[in-house]
Amino acid sequence: MQTIITHPDQDTSRHPCFNPKVKGQCGRVHLPVAPACNIQCSYCNRKYDCVNESRPGVTSSVLTPHQALAYVDKVLEKEPRITVAGIAGPGDPFANAEATLETMRLIREKYPHMLFCVSSNGLGVPEHLDAIAEAGITHMTITVNAVDPDVGQHFYRWARDGKVTYQGRAAAELLIARQIESIKGLKARGMIVKVNTILTPGLNDGHIEEIARTMADLGVDLLNIMALIPNAGTPFADKRPPSKAELDAIREVAGRHLPQMLHCKRCRADAVGLLDKDMSGEMAGCLSACSSLPEPCEEVAMQPKLDTSRANVAVASMEGMLVNEHLGEALRFQIWTMRENGSYAMIEERPAPPPGGGPDRWYTLAALLSDCRAVLVSGIGDTPRTVMEEEGILPLEMEGFIEQGLDAIYKTGDLTGLRTRRKGAACSVGCKGGGGGCG
Repeated sequence: MQTIITHPDQDTSRHPCFNPKVKGQCGRVHLPVAPACNIQCSYCNRKYDCVNESRPGVTSSVLTPHQALAYVDKVLEKEPRITVAGIAGPGDPFANAEATLETMRLIREKYPHMLFCVSSNGLGVPEHLDAIAEAGITHMTITVNAVDPDVGQHFYRWARDGKVTYQGRAAAELLIARQIESIKGLKARGMIVKVNTILTPGLNDGHIEEIARTMADLGVDLLNIMALIPNAGTPFADKRPPSKAELDAIREVAGRHLPQMLHCKRCRADAVGLLDKDMSGEMAGCLSACSSLPEPCEEVAMQPKLDTSRANVAVASMEGMLVNEHLGEALRFQIWTMRENGSYAMIEERPAPPPGGGPDRWYTLAALLSDCRAVLVSGIGDTPRTVMEEEGILPLEMEGFIEQGLDAIYKTGDLTGLRTRRKGAACSVGCKGGGGGCG
C-alpha cells in the first residue's frame, strides 16, 4: 500500500517523508518561523511546549528568517545528511507568508541543493501560489480533515480571512474551498502535494474514503492518515483516539484511491534530524541561542515603526508605576500621553475586552486603543502581537518603570531595549490556552 512518489521534474529521492527508503539517509530540519495561525482546530493546543513532546504545533523557540538561516548553518555542521528545509508552524506558514517566503529565499541562496517543503491548512495559500513556486518550494502538505462542511464544522472553531472571522459551518465551507483551490494551484505549478488527515472516530471515520477520492481527483500524490491525539484544553480533549486496527482498516480503504504514507513521525514544528533519529532535544539549546541572535542592520531598519500621528501610549500596569502585566491578563489599560512641557500624564483607563473569542478579541482591543502608537506590556502572545502590528499599534515588551518605556517611545526613539523576544514556555501540567484569546 505504501508507494514512493516519483516525478521526472521533481526530486523525491532525498525527501524522507515522500520516500520512506531514504528515511535513514536523508533528514529534515523544520524552521519555526510561523507563529501566528489563521484557524483554530478543535484538536490543537500549541501552548504545550515541552522538548520531550513530539507532535505538530510544538516548538521551544520561534525564529526570524535570518535566525533560521543561522540555525540551518549550525544544524548542517552537526548533521550534514539534512536534505530538506521545511516550515510547519508552530502556526500556519501562510498566516506568516512574508517570514515563510523570506526564510526560503535566504536558505535557497546559500544552500541551493536543499529541498523546500511547507505544511499548511491551505486557507492562505491561494494568494501566494506564484510566490510559492518562485521561492523554490517543491513539496507541499495540506491538512484536510473533511470535504463536506457538515463534517468539517466539528473540526474548526473559527477561521479568519483578512479581518473577518468565520465560525462553525461557515468556517468549514471557506476552508474546504480554499484547500481545493490551493491543491489545484499547486499541482498546476508542478508541485508534489501530500494531504494530512486527522482520523477522529465518530466524526470523519466514515468520511475518509470520500476525502481520498476527492484528493485523488485533484491530483494529490500522497495521503497521510494520522490518529487523533487528544490534547488537554481543546474541544477534542475527551475524544477517543482510533485503535491501530481502525487506522489500518481505513488506510486500506483510502489506499484504493491514493498511495498511503505509513511512516509519519508526527513531527514538531522544530523537528530536526533523521526521521528515526530525531535531534530536537539535542538541538533545543542551539535553537534557543539562534532565537536570541540580533538581526542584521538592514533588517533593523525594516522593523515596525511607531505611528507618531497617534498621540497616546497604552500601558498594562497593576499599580500605575511599573509595566508588569501580560497583555492577555490585563483587565484594563492605562492611557498615557506626553504634555507640551515633556512630562507624562495618565489621562484615563480603558477596560480590556473579555477573554475568549479568538483573534476577534485582539481586533476589538486594537479598536479600543486606536489612538495609541504603542502598547507597553510585560508579555504578549504571537496572535495578539500580529493583530496589534497589523492595526498600527506597536506592542513593546519590557519590565520596569512606565516612564522608562515612555522615554524610549516619545524622546529617545531607541526601542531596542523594549522589543524583547518571547521565549518558549516550559513544560508544565498547568499549561493552558489554545486560541481562545488568552494572549
